[in-house]
Amino acid sequence: MTKYSIEAISAHIKRKHPGCPDFAVAWFAAEIASKIWKGASLGKAVGITMQSHLRHHHTDYDTLLLNGIDREEARRRVQPRINAMIRSWSRKNLKRKRSAQGEVGLDGGGNYGG
Repeated sequence: MTKYSIEAISAHIKRKHPGCPDFAVAWFAAEIASKIWKGASLGKAVGITMQSHLRHHHTDYDTLLLNGIDREEARRRVQPRINAMIRSWSRKNLKRKRSAQGEVGLDGGGNYGG
């Protein structure tokens, strides 16, 4: 069983996902550091945590389940959005743009609005 430090997790996320917003890096690092991981590398722990958080908080996954869609089908439906969000964080030199409302968002996907 392994427990990862916030520093090691943060460094890993910043290296592998340089476009991940700082507040998200801090949240993911705290979440991962709070658990004991059995048989999971640091990369796997980061992947599991990112996938789970994005699935439940940034897609309509839970609504699909509540509407009777089985878990496998609901996951299949939301996975492209999750992949797009993670892919956007994996890019270096992300450009930020301002919307008409003055909110900052990431180019190319609109997955982060502020």
